[in-house]
Amino acid sequence: MSAEVAEVQAFLDGGVGRLVLNRPRALNSLTHGMVTALRTTLDDWAADDRIRAVVLTGAGERGLCAGGDIRAMHDDAKAGGAGTRAFFRDEYRLNALIARYPKPYVAVLDGITMGGGVGVSAHGAVRIVTERSTIAMPETRIGIAPDVGGSRLLAHAPGELGAHLALTAASMGPGDALLCGFADHFVPSPRIPDLLDALGRRTAAATGSTTAEVAALVAAHAEPAPPATLAAQRGWIDACYAADTVEEIVEQLLNSGVPEAKEAAEAVLANSPTAVKTTLAALRRARTLPSLEAVLDQEYRISCAALEGHDMVEGIRAQVIDKDRNPRWKPGTLAEVTAADVARFLAPREGDELGLA
Repeated sequence: MSAEVAEVQAFLDGGVGRLVLNRPRALNSLTHGMVTALRTTLDDWAADDRIRAVVLTGAGERGLCAGGDIRAMHDDAKAGGAGTRAFFRDEYRLNALIARYPKPYVAVLDGITMGGGVGVSAHGAVRIVTERSTIAMPETRIGIAPDVGGSRLLAHAPGELGAHLALTAASMGPGDALLCGFADHFVPSPRIPDLLDALGRRTAAATGSTTAEVAALVAAHAEPAPPATLAAQRGWIDACYAADTVEEIVEQLLNSGVPEAKEAAEAVLANSPTAVKTTLAALRRARTLPSLEAVLDQEYRISCAALEGHDMVEGIRAQVIDKDRNPRWKPGTLAEVTAADVARFLAPREGDELGLA
């Protein structure tokens, strides 16, 4: 009988600590055990003088990480959600650690990188995309709101691009990921092995490594990224998504006369009405919150509230379990989602707070 293969591989490569998410058949989606393994390893490596930088990659060629294991979340939510609350708590604490890690943290967002995959990569010090990168925070499609610190990234994207991406659950290619602040460098995928080899050798020969030094090495392997498709759409996006409510945003999108705007409106209307209204409120609050930790605290409240509602289980059922792509949201329309409904998701939860900020 063969030995069980670790879902997170951790090893020394020159002066680099390599972390490889290793569930390729599941697009490296995160389990609670993987989150725990990442946290334990990063804590150990912070005090290890041999480790001068950390690099995160995903096994296989399809993606870094497709997010959390939402099949497991679906089943746990139906049973009360205690396991998923614990998962969120540890996952969000890991996201905060990555953002404040004392050594250069390099993430290769090659292929599909969504949801929880963004959380373990886009808060790193040096973030690399390739021609295969597809990056998204698609939570509104499954009845929840962007989390893992993603709402902070979206809130600080140029203009209203973050609101557009969040409410529609649209994906970004490499150019858009750079434009929106989810990545720093574009390196073609065939160059990634040479880059990682050079990084291992350079750090092994150094007495230490700064983020600036690591970023300079990555930049030496980088190329100009493909064009950002969203850049040409900033006009209608900024105008329409500046409206005060989701209903007004949809109305402006439909009346803009722009075909892409009409498609965006249809995407918003197909997603969970509760989730899109909560997401808009969360993004606008995230713009004024002072830190990633404060945003993660807000996201934890929202995620825990979603566990108690209808739409998360239903959204995962429709998209992943039954795959009928026909979710039956409750409430079913934007007009039925009240301000009180949204406030419940954002309100502090006695005995159930993350407490990072």
